[in-house]
Amino acid sequence: MKELNTITDQMASEESGLSSQNLQRRNFLKMAGGGLAGIALLNFASCTKDDGPSDMGGRDFYFGSGDIAILNYAYALEQLEAAFYIEVANKPFSGMTEMEKALLTDMRDHEVAHREFFKAALKDGAIKQLEFDFSSVNFSSRDSVLGTAKVFEDLGVSAYNGAGWLIKDENYLLLAGKIVSVEARHAAVVRDLIDNGSFANSEVIDGNGLDVSNSPTKVIQAAAPFIKSKIDVRDLPTY
Repeated sequence: MKELNTITDQMASEESGLSSQNLQRRNFLKMAGGGLAGIALLNFASCTKDDGPSDMGGRDFYFGSGDIAILNYAYALEQLEAAFYIEVANKPFSGMTEMEKALLTDMRDHEVAHREFFKAALKDGAIKQLEFDFSSVNFSSRDSVLGTAKVFEDLGVSAYNGAGWLIKDENYLLLAGKIVSVEARHAAVVRDLIDNGSFANSEVIDGNGLDVSNSPTKVIQAAAPFIKSKIDVRDLPTY
């Protein structure tokens, strides 16, 4: 595979009016997401043309099989998260603070970067842009927005954790590990905004001190109410 170009610019400069505490919290996310997509794309330079996706046969939402199916699975989830945070940024909920705006904007930029990374990596093998249904979300309500964000972020972390061992190509596995670390930081921040100190409670950390993981089947079932497009996951590795 030819070397891919970096697909995102650096994150926007800090809001001048933010307090030092707000800046520290925002920098926590910036350290996680700033430049991730570019680094990941450079790592893909080692892939050969033979690593590319198989012919999709004109089926817009067929995920494919093997590693390509796993990548499309991740791509679909990143599309979902990106679409959600774009809506959040375009329709700020009532009483949104500057700190919350800064954090949610950074998260939007990270998810868009992840989405575009998978699109570029999959090339002709990528599924088309999905349509989503956010009718159950009240974007004017802080509780509704953050509650949905928590669902998406927790789901994303469990999805990467659950799919990691299904990936055959170690290059893809390395990149998935980088992205899930960012998703975990998102999940921690969202949980902390809802209930300070809940970022690592028993809902997301098991008795062994490990993140919860879910199979692709369970994750897709959980995400299904938000996906309007008819996806075809018949050959997606799962358990």
